[in-house]
Amino acid sequence: DVLARLLHLHYPKVGYARNFTDIDDKINAAAAEAGLPIQAITSRYIDAYHEDMQALGVLPPDHEPRVTEHIPDILDLIQRLIIRGHAYVAQAHVLFHVPSYPQYGQLSRRQPEAMQAGARIEIAPYKRDPMDFVLWKPSTPDQPGWDSPWGRGRPGWHIECSAMSTVLLGESFDIHGGGKDLIFPHHENEIAQSEAASGRPFVKYWLHNGFVNVNQEKMSKSLGNFFTIRDILKKYDPEVVRFFILTAHYRSPIDFSDQNLKEARAGPVSYTHLRAHETVLDLVCRLLLE
Repeated sequence: DVLARLLHLHYPKVGYARNFTDIDDKINAAAAEAGLPIQAITSRYIDAYHEDMQALGVLPPDHEPRVTEHIPDILDLIQRLIIRGHAYVAQAHVLFHVPSYPQYGQLSRRQPEAMQAGARIEIAPYKRDPMDFVLWKPSTPDQPGWDSPWGRGRPGWHIECSAMSTVLLGESFDIHGGGKDLIFPHHENEIAQSEAASGRPFVKYWLHNGFVNVNQEKMSKSLGNFFTIRDILKKYDPEVVRFFILTAHYRSPIDFSDQNLKEARAGPVSYTHLRAHETVLDLVCRLLLE
């Protein structure tokens, strides 16, 4: 959101897409356990996400696609990869053949040999290469699925994002963001399948953000240090939270604690004074441009 605001101040036209993965195996399991269709689960959490983002003053993007709305686009992209010789069908699965894309590993700066030795991947017997990844997989009668040339099934995670971004932003676009944990394999796979299908560069600039830690430990439910946005906003103004996040470089981890939030609220410059004139976020964007 900070980047989108900054770009809108500097460029006459900015297209911003923020997608929802509303079909995957975890969602399927949660829906089955609750006895609900997947749409009931995903809509509940999407609505909650929108409420949280609105509370933080996050502007809506230009596009907010859901995977289930783009199944035809996903099927079309997979077909293109098969025709170009970058994907193959095996036991009702469609897989991307990694050796067919020699540039694989450039983003994460990993060599395929090292990835094969250290990656936690399922080496299914139908894979031509251990690094090959799933584009389409079969669904059982009790799992969500769609008809395809390869049988009833559902898309793999990586192909979803390539299909949605290609439709909404084009085969080549400027900036792709995400957490640093997505560099490999997700973004590496996005690049491979997108460029293999189009023959064009996929993305010019990649932005990967660091994580929010809690008292210098990674936030996790198992450690009992997990906070929701709604928990935090009971104690702190939304713009204090955003101002706190802006105190660290976007690629660096940032330590969440009551003390650090109190310091952000006090700040070297009066937060109250800033807010009297314009939002902290808008002021920061203007200062960045200057």
